[in-house]
Amino acid sequence: MSVFAKAPASRSVRAVVTGVAMLGVSALLLTGCSGTSDPVETDAAVVDEGVVAEVGAGDRALELKIGTLLPQSGTLAFLGPPEIAGVNLAVQDIKDAGLGLEVAVTFRDSGDTTTDTATNSVDDLLGEGVSAIVGAASSGVSKTVIDKITGAGVVQFSPANTSEDFTEYADDDYYWRTAPSDLLQGAELGNLIAGDGNETLGLIVLNDAYGTGLEASTTAAFEAAGGEVVASALFNEGDPNFAAQIAEVTAADPDAIALITFDQSKIIVPDLVGSGGFPGDKLYFVDGNLFDYSADLAPGLIEGSKGTLPGLDVATLGDFTDRLLEIDPSLTDFSYAAESYDAVILLALAAYAGNDTSGETLKTYLRQVSGGTGEGVKVTTFAEGAAELAEGNQIDYDGLSGPVDFDEHGDPQDATIGKYVYGSENKYTRIAE
Repeated sequence: MSVFAKAPASRSVRAVVTGVAMLGVSALLLTGCSGTSDPVETDAAVVDEGVVAEVGAGDRALELKIGTLLPQSGTLAFLGPPEIAGVNLAVQDIKDAGLGLEVAVTFRDSGDTTTDTATNSVDDLLGEGVSAIVGAASSGVSKTVIDKITGAGVVQFSPANTSEDFTEYADDDYYWRTAPSDLLQGAELGNLIAGDGNETLGLIVLNDAYGTGLEASTTAAFEAAGGEVVASALFNEGDPNFAAQIAEVTAADPDAIALITFDQSKIIVPDLVGSGGFPGDKLYFVDGNLFDYSADLAPGLIEGSKGTLPGLDVATLGDFTDRLLEIDPSLTDFSYAAESYDAVILLALAAYAGNDTSGETLKTYLRQVSGGTGEGVKVTTFAEGAAELAEGNQIDYDGLSGPVDFDEHGDPQDATIGKYVYGSENKYTRIAE
């Protein structure tokens, strides 16, 4: 089943759009990259839920240069193909709209936190003069490059970062994400485990911003539901084996074990269930490791186990998955494809709204084109949104990943957290509501 969750109240206050002059003061938005047209001269006007920059009517002739920092290697490499396909599909849809904005994309690998891949990729992308970087997928990787990206006046837009640490990060409004904070996923996971009748819980957790943040929110929810966390064992990225963590957690004899990992689960599960004898249907997975294990585990090894993943059910997204498969026929997983697609569409709409492709303009308009300032004509495609903006109208983009509606921190205010169950072939399916 899926849950439609509102972000905590502290994150849902509609705020003043950064970079726009206060009431009565005219501001000229800066032009940052080549290929831009004349920026829009704005005279900000107060509405009930914030200050909104003006959208100038007229045609556009813009080129938006973006880079991607998505995993082609490392422990989250399985997320790279659907995210890259989502980016490519968005670029295709923007081109097909033919409304005066072209997107040029440079793809780079994020790797993981055991390498300098992300740092080197960011250096390359900044050297090419991009206005925005889509990525990283890993919160830990984003932590290593966020200061370099945002400090350069470039928007960092992650489709998959879920660490709550980014909510109030000092990024000068240059960091955004379409994935919800783990405060929401952790609450759903903890309640799912408790709701299945488990009274005690053990956790095996990746020791980084993603893992420990999700551990904390899962623990809080499980204990609030009356359960007890009896063991929590940490490991570091790059650790070669997990015997110590498995021994620590199983010694506490928990009813269930949650694995908050990336692809380390492919090593942990056979040792924990196959050799260790822990019941496979008492495991719980998260977005970092919820994938098809049919080629990695013995048939039926984790049948009945469950997990959570932010995002809408792909079965509800019409022809989106079919169109992704036209982009990449090899796709077997669609995690965060919709969030990646929406990231590019929102960046393009922000550029279109401001008639400029600088990072300064993108961060100024991202909130309002998402509907986060409380105004705008509802649109669901780039073509619809750009057509309204060309008429000088405010828009509210509702995307494939959800309504988005960015709050003052660049976080989506609403989120859907899907619940999944594994079958006999070790493939997961969404639990019907």
